[in-house]
Amino acid sequence: MTGRLRRGVKFPYKHNGQSEARRGSFSEASEEGSSRADAIESLDELSKPAKVEDPKTEYEKKKANFITRTFWTFIMIGGFFAALFMGHVYVLAIITAVQIVSFKEVISISNLSSKARDLRSTKSLNWYWLATTMYFLYGESVIYYLKHIVLPYSTDSPGFVFFVGSLKAGHLKFQFSQFAWTHMALFLIVVQAHFIMNNVLEGLIWFFLPAALVITNDIFAYICGITFGRTQLIKLSPKKTVEGFVGAWIMTILFGIVLTNLLLRSKYFICPATNLGANIFTGLECEPNPVFIPRTYTTPELFFLPPNYSISVTIAPMQFHAFFWASFASLIAPFGGFFASGLKRTFKIKDFGDSIPGHGGMTDRMDCQFIMGLFAYIYYHTFIAFKRSSVSHVMELAIMELTADEQMEVIKGVLKYLSNQGIVKSDTPAAFEKLLSSAKQL
Repeated sequence: MTGRLRRGVKFPYKHNGQSEARRGSFSEASEEGSSRADAIESLDELSKPAKVEDPKTEYEKKKANFITRTFWTFIMIGGFFAALFMGHVYVLAIITAVQIVSFKEVISISNLSSKARDLRSTKSLNWYWLATTMYFLYGESVIYYLKHIVLPYSTDSPGFVFFVGSLKAGHLKFQFSQFAWTHMALFLIVVQAHFIMNNVLEGLIWFFLPAALVITNDIFAYICGITFGRTQLIKLSPKKTVEGFVGAWIMTILFGIVLTNLLLRSKYFICPATNLGANIFTGLECEPNPVFIPRTYTTPELFFLPPNYSISVTIAPMQFHAFFWASFASLIAPFGGFFASGLKRTFKIKDFGDSIPGHGGMTDRMDCQFIMGLFAYIYYHTFIAFKRSSVSHVMELAIMELTADEQMEVIKGVLKYLSNQGIVKSDTPAAFEKLLSSAKQL
């Protein structure tokens, strides 16, 4: 009697006595070894009876987590403002620590037991590339341009050579995936953190304002969401609602305009970091960027208004820019958090790490800040930056880059310009020519 086929059981079809199932290569078989072991462990865990926790015990855990989360929230807020008031160097130190911890968390979630694969060099290479990337990005402020280009490349090249030399058959897929993952982390974390550091050196307002807008938007998205949120915004984050998203946008704009009005009154925040030893008490002195100087805007005469009647408003241009910054922090930056949520779902983890008790990993708190910092840097240098060459810089260029004859031509050109502007007498250029010819004869 012929037995019936069992439901849900599939048999590979054969053709000419050979299975049509695709044969895996040796490297793929090696790659699948650890995944099979993980699958067996997960099946064992599923076979175990689920533990039913006492509601009282669960309440105690939530209470302890709330207390821990609140305590470390105040610690982070206090540390942030302490560094902000102590000076630019302390802010730069915090950013450096944040990017190193975030990089460690991101690369660790894809590091599948390198020791079991006998690939201990993988982790060392990750930190080597972090060090060379940070040196390349931050070295420009401490060494000359030529050395900045040559030295980092010469230090990164041995890492590339060592990586190629460490490739092993059976582990190629893992090693190349780690290579790509590490460089993605370098771009998303270290490179963007570099632009945030540049924002700090241009003035603390370009660092503090974007960070405050992101935090404010996150807070009001939660408040508006639990108050009148009904419509789900995105499937990656089920708790995010359209109502909370829009409400947070409006509140962030209002907060940004008010905060900008307060910050532009302090030169400590709006001046570039010309003195790294400055703090909130010593302050800084500089010629303010024109965007910080209030202007009066007057409407033209309109047909529906009485004759000779117009409306005037005095406001700093920076407050108009704050509107666009707040809009980006509300409409675009949150998708950095959604991206991080998708990444965590891919690896089936709740948090990137546990570096901040009660909050998860550092990356969980900074996922939106990196993209906002990059936007602030690009926006500032595109629409706001007010570059003005100093006399010492022009003199250095003239002395180091020009020949003696070219330097004379520059002086003649400047004298002619000053003569045309009426600043010096009209015969000054001719007198300089005569003086120059007599000096050459001597």
